[in-house]
Amino acid sequence: MKPLTEERVRQHRGESLIRPPERILQFGEGNFLRGFIDWMIYRMNGAGLFQGSVVAIQPTPHGKVVPKLNAQDGLYTVVLRGIQDGKQVDDAEIVSVIKRGINPYEDWEAVLQTAENRQIQFVFSNTTEAGITYAEEEFSLERAPLSFPGKLTVLLYHRYRKFQGDPSAGWTIMPCELVDNNGQVLKAIVQRKADDWQLPHAFRQWVDKYNRFCDTLVDRIVTGYPAAEAEAFAQRLGYEDRLLTVGEPYHLLCIDADEETQEALPLHRAGLNVHWGDVHQHRERKVRLLNGAHTLLFSIGLLCGKRTVGEVMQDARLRRLVHHALFQEIIPTLDGDARSLELFAKSVLERFENPYNRHLLTDIALNAVSKYRARVLPTVLAQVKKGNLPSIVVFSLATLLFFYRPASRDTIGGVRDEPGIVRFLEKAWNDCGEAEGSLRKLAHQILADEACWGRDLSRIPGLEEQIARHLGDLLEVGVETAVQRLLQEVGEPTL
Repeated sequence: MKPLTEERVRQHRGESLIRPPERILQFGEGNFLRGFIDWMIYRMNGAGLFQGSVVAIQPTPHGKVVPKLNAQDGLYTVVLRGIQDGKQVDDAEIVSVIKRGINPYEDWEAVLQTAENRQIQFVFSNTTEAGITYAEEEFSLERAPLSFPGKLTVLLYHRYRKFQGDPSAGWTIMPCELVDNNGQVLKAIVQRKADDWQLPHAFRQWVDKYNRFCDTLVDRIVTGYPAAEAEAFAQRLGYEDRLLTVGEPYHLLCIDADEETQEALPLHRAGLNVHWGDVHQHRERKVRLLNGAHTLLFSIGLLCGKRTVGEVMQDARLRRLVHHALFQEIIPTLDGDARSLELFAKSVLERFENPYNRHLLTDIALNAVSKYRARVLPTVLAQVKKGNLPSIVVFSLATLLFFYRPASRDTIGGVRDEPGIVRFLEKAWNDCGEAEGSLRKLAHQILADEACWGRDLSRIPGLEEQIARHLGDLLEVGVETAVQRLLQEVGEPTL
């Protein structure tokens, strides 16, 4: 089977692809950005509303997508499968919006040259919650900083110098990471970098006045490459696509930006579900209910031997556990109309049960500690203010810690997280041991670490005891029995 390339498309269609000029810089080349933002830009191009291509920058040194992207001339297939407006959807289309990918650790000069391109106006990113964090690093124009904010700061400074501080050379920056006030958080880190590196005051003013950092909210479940169906898709499509990505039809993008930005990037006029304005309430609902449920179920599911979100939802006991967490523990902590929140939670369950989307739990596990901190911990803290400890949510924290237990890797597989977090949790397990009397010490040591959680969680009354008890259950009777006991505690039927 021939691979997907521009020549393959030309032969099939009898005409060459039109590749508009590069106008967007994108940090991240993974499944989500390609199946969401890039798909939207492609649709906008197709509607004649925007003529621009994307340059995709590999965000970490160990990425594997850029070589595949370039081998396929930036082309890939998006398959949307699920239920939309009561009808079954299974559509595939080739997205041709990415012009090239760059590995900044091998060709930083090529990345710097993008900052010299006057036509590039927009920057998108998705580097996970761990990507929008501050890290000390040296300033250099000769090699790529390791962090995303570091790279962005250097590129902004290079652009500032190239265009001599021209106000019209500023960028509109739209981070898609699920961080509250993500645009403003990123801006603050960039400014801190500029201070650290003692960059000119005039540059810092230019960043502040002439670059827009927009808060955003993104919502689409993108499950990525369907390895188990690769051959079937190749037969169906007539070509091999190593970057084929599968997602659900549902999509929502919220952007807090001014009218000038809306006109420059008219996504809403392309028939896309895009909302402009304050994103906070949309974000809180989506992150806490949809992403929060993903994060709290992944470790429980993996420990139960499940591979996908769908398999978790097919298990009646685990489905009740997720249902209870959504309706009894998370919704009561959210602002907004109760009926609207309940309808959204029901839609979350339906989306989790989409039979087409094989959403791997191991993918959700990426950078799981920072995800728990951003997506689930707010529910714990809000319930604590009410004088409660949310049973399911706390149990999910215990299973998260159990997932990082060194001995768990023999049955579940390796973890993918920041090296410092992995080392800390591994050391805590090794130092404290797994004897019954040591689990309270283990819980205290982990919960007290502010680097992991942003605060000392050991100060929450009763949390240490609950985590130690759940860890003891997981070690002594196993996750299946622990789940059974938990459902009995919260008053849910256990079959």
